Amino acid sequence: MEGDGIGVDEAAVIARVRAGEPEAYAELVRAFTGVALRAAAALGAGSDAEDVVQQSFFKAYRALGRFRDGSSFKPWLLSIVANETRNTVRSAARQRSVAGREAALTEADPLIPESADPAVAALERERRAALLAALDRLGEDHRLVVTYRYLLEMDETETAQALGWPRGTVKSRLNRALRKLGRLLPEGGEGR
Repeated sequence: MEGDGIGVDEAAVIARVRAGEPEAYAELVRAFTGVALRAAAALGAGSDAEDVVQQSFFKAYRALGRFRDGSSFKPWLLSIVANETRNTVRSAARQRSVAGREAALTEADPLIPESADPAVAALERERRAALLAALDRLGEDHRLVVTYRYLLEMDETETAQALGWPRGTVKSRLNRALRKLGRLLPEGGEGR
């Protein structure tokens, strides 16, 4: 998927950035903007998602000296995006509605092709709204782990790195969150 960093030799690009090559950082920005926008939107940034991502890339650039060689850039960046999103939402002192999050997610990455059957598209929107409403009812840790693991399609290791948790904590919180989501979704989450 474009914007997820796939195909980027992160270590080589980061080495070039550290060597003072400014265009190299632009490569990272292009490679990871899509996933960063989806993360910001999924975590509640709404219409501020682009500002959150821009600020996150700026902070990541300034902190690149503290980036551990051999680590994956994506989870590190997404932890910065998550912190920046929290700061933005707090400073604005507002909560995003389920509809606002759904619209932001749809804008960040179209989920239903335009050629889809309107009835199927409507059903998908209803399911997505139900899922986002259920996600909003989870505690922050459970909402974060589900968002990173499934909405942002990160594996357990990347999720653990992004959240700064041990892998076992990711597994146990994910298990609890999915059980709770199953109870919160209409019809016990059938048809997912």
